[in-house]
Amino acid sequence: MSSSPSHPSRHRRHGIAAVPAVIALLGTLATGPAAHAADHGRGVRLRVMAYNIQAGAGADHVFDLERQARAIESEHPDLVGLEEVDVDWAARSDYTDEATWLAKRLHMHVFFAPIYDLPPDRAGAPDRRFGVALLSRFPILRARNLEITRLSTQVPDPVPAPGPGFPEVLVDAHGMPLWVYVTHLDYRADPGVRESQVADMDAIMDRRHGPKLLLGDLNAQPDDAELAPLWTRLTDALTVEGQRTTPTWPADAPTERIDYVTFSPGIRVTGAHIPDTLASDHRPVVADLRGLRH
Repeated sequence: MSSSPSHPSRHRRHGIAAVPAVIALLGTLATGPAAHAADHGRGVRLRVMAYNIQAGAGADHVFDLERQARAIESEHPDLVGLEEVDVDWAARSDYTDEATWLAKRLHMHVFFAPIYDLPPDRAGAPDRRFGVALLSRFPILRARNLEITRLSTQVPDPVPAPGPGFPEVLVDAHGMPLWVYVTHLDYRADPGVRESQVADMDAIMDRRHGPKLLLGDLNAQPDDAELAPLWTRLTDALTVEGQRTTPTWPADAPTERIDYVTFSPGIRVTGAHIPDTLASDHRPVVADLRGLRH
């Protein structure tokens, strides 16, 4: 489902410590088969992926970021929302800056939004960060790491409080300004924190006009009550394609649908699928979308 920095997951979350996130513009704007140009008169076509990468570990819990890079590469996405991303976090991921590594490997731009930013656990090392990221074949025009309600996994006796890790990224999708958000909601059985997070995300997205995408691990299934407010403004790609309850977690024997590509009015889905890969403990969601020019 999702995870916390210290445990693999069903639902997971992280919060507190608002830190400025930095845009790294890496690689070239290579155009793969799905990096479609403008479809004149009918808008822009793009392929989008949501993928919880479990800090680089596969369903076998073996760290292998190259395996995940190949899983992403094989789908030729234009935009990838990543959850559970380690940046110099721990030995479990060889203290790798996973966001930068994947961006370089896949020749994409990246914006990393930490949920946690903690002091290093080794002398002379950089801060330990964990969060979500957006990979983009399109230019990133602006990006911010915004706060939503979090229940920290890093402090004793946490209480819900605002915490970072909800990136708002504006990309230039073949001339169409497109707002992209990546999220990872709370994993606890009690839906209370997720309810607050959904309200927070709604309020943030409501401030922006034009087409929007929300990608991520919501740690809830499509019919769960806490997600209902999202469906008043967003459409779930898999639901449109008749796969509303097709599960995405755990990857080796999936039973729960908790990973999403969603979009606002002005965008429509032309296809969606769940790749059969064990490169993470989640299966990714991939959707082909067509957006109207804004």
